[in-house]
Amino acid sequence: MNQTSPYSNLLTPLDLGFTTLANRVLMGSMHTGLEEEKNGFDKLAAFYETRAKGGVGMIVTGGISPNLRGRLAPLGSELSKFWHVNKHKKITSAVHKYDTKICVQLLHAGRYAYHPFSVSSSKVKSAINPFTPAEMSVRQIKGTIKDFAYSTKLAQKAGYDGVEIMGSEGYLLNQFSCVRVNKRTDEWGGSIENRMRFAVETVKAVREKVGKEFIIIFRLSMLDLVEGGNSWEDVVTMAKAIEAAGATLINTGIGWHEARVPTISTSVPRAAFTWITERMKKEVSIPLITTNRINTPEVAESVLANGHADMVSMARPFLADPEFVQKAAADQSDQINTCIGCNQACLDHVFKQKRASCLVNPVACYETELTFEKAAKSKKIAVVGAGPAGLAFSVYAAQRGHNVTLFDKASEIGGQFNFAKQVPGKEEFYETLRYFNVQLKKLDISVNLSTEVNTEKLKSDGFDEVVLATGIVPRTLDIKGFEHPKVKSYLNVLRDKEEIGHKVAIIGAGGIGFDIACYLAEEKSLTTDAEAWMKNWGVDKTYQGAGALFSKESAAAKANNSELEESHKNEREIYLLQRKTTKVGAGLGKTTGWIHRATLNKHNVKMIPGVTYKEVNDDGLLISINGEDKLLEVDHVIICAGQQPQRALYQGLIDAQASVHLIGGASVAAELDAKRAIRQAAELASTI
Repeated sequence: MNQTSPYSNLLTPLDLGFTTLANRVLMGSMHTGLEEEKNGFDKLAAFYETRAKGGVGMIVTGGISPNLRGRLAPLGSELSKFWHVNKHKKITSAVHKYDTKICVQLLHAGRYAYHPFSVSSSKVKSAINPFTPAEMSVRQIKGTIKDFAYSTKLAQKAGYDGVEIMGSEGYLLNQFSCVRVNKRTDEWGGSIENRMRFAVETVKAVREKVGKEFIIIFRLSMLDLVEGGNSWEDVVTMAKAIEAAGATLINTGIGWHEARVPTISTSVPRAAFTWITERMKKEVSIPLITTNRINTPEVAESVLANGHADMVSMARPFLADPEFVQKAAADQSDQINTCIGCNQACLDHVFKQKRASCLVNPVACYETELTFEKAAKSKKIAVVGAGPAGLAFSVYAAQRGHNVTLFDKASEIGGQFNFAKQVPGKEEFYETLRYFNVQLKKLDISVNLSTEVNTEKLKSDGFDEVVLATGIVPRTLDIKGFEHPKVKSYLNVLRDKEEIGHKVAIIGAGGIGFDIACYLAEEKSLTTDAEAWMKNWGVDKTYQGAGALFSKESAAAKANNSELEESHKNEREIYLLQRKTTKVGAGLGKTTGWIHRATLNKHNVKMIPGVTYKEVNDDGLLISINGEDKLLEVDHVIICAGQQPQRALYQGLIDAQASVHLIGGASVAAELDAKRAIRQAAELASTI
């Protein structure tokens, strides 16, 4: 350990008795999609090895089923046959080149399995899955316990240091432990002692199968955050039983996948849920791991220093930067590429059966495919535009040894990120801009802000390559009265800070439209106020009711709702409009779209689909819905619909026979898409 590091708690080894972890950092479980790809385990080995090399103390893999019915999807991974061992050895051998332990997560999906062979404690369908599970027979329950034990033995043979048994997030063992799903009347249902029996017997069977010197982590749902979830007394009873059954560590699980409380999105305050792990520390003696929205070494250190947990779990932050621990140990936290909690390239991909990656680090899960070896010849490259695409390209190209000069007519780097960071709940975008600023200096990239360039300058300065990352301009819409003073662009709001009236119509309900609606509706962001955030989403920190939610009929709930109504009084009357007849916000991210809609609903924003725009006039915006005209008497109409590539320099450079490339919005402006822009920049930089 680096004794001079400001992260002394984070970097302190953790003695588990029979083995010691190098530090208190767990890379939490993430399903990547590589588990099911052809040759995916070779890529997984490279993925995990990169994180082990970066210094993480222990890794937990993505969820692997112990049997066929527990698979997440029809072709999902399982560890149940002796021939599965060799491919897992690729992972453990790669990780064990470094002082890092690795555990495989054993996850039985239960009713979350996306196939018709799903099973659960009872025949109760989940709202987020079209398949209704069959109720497990006692024989199936006992067989599944044996499957967990056998799968663990195979994991031991494959070289894993341990397993994590998934008992939270609404998966099978969690389905048994809660009356929300468990309607049984036999010895596996009813009292908490019966409902938790499946989990407890699984831990016992696993410990018996692998002996004392093998890590068993149990992922315990400490906050179900759903109706029919467990009480605090139930959770404590289960935790103590899990400890007695032979678990080495207990990891904190927060919320079911069907919970209507955000748990990991960027709008969730940092370390918002560590209080529940701290509370559990008073009840059990084995080490506890805490989790959710811990994304900087400063936050992680604070959690440990304040005694909230013995170890911190971070998953997505290791997608964003595999060298997180190494940089913290070297006191270089300003060089960490921070996870912004957007979910766009990780969870949203996984839920679409696509390979996971990371918006701010497109190399994640592509370690063997997207590489940046030193260029055979150093080129002189001009990059025009310092938005996400231009910044990413500049950094990757400079890392390869190219001489990069960056131009932007704005006075600061960031492009569209400078607007996004102002939206309540998107404050993490500041971190990405901090990271790029540090990298520009570290790599000695020449940065020329408040500078407009033209074809002649770019040609006369002798650049070998010109990369245009000039972004987009809002498109002019064919609406009568479009030039009326009431009409504003989203740039007028976020960039120019123009005063906006109390009655507003927003045209366009994509990501930009939702951002503007949130910006205008929320007087104060709750992302930095965890107490207010908990109340806003109905989380009862006193844990008086099931699942730690305010009971709808309780006096506490009524008081909380009254307080919320007062705090959410929105002085503005906002209409969010779209031409499409589909649900407003249907195109938003799968894991975060519902959060944006719920937030606007709380502020009484009227979201209206199927709108035809007829005219902007002195009285407001005239629209038509289902053939019926309606006048919205608004002060301003904000345009968040449509943009086009900004390519003013492109044709001139082509005519001048320059070698020119388009990336980001200058290439495709269908939607402001930082994920695509940064990946496109990285791919170009890897080959130029």
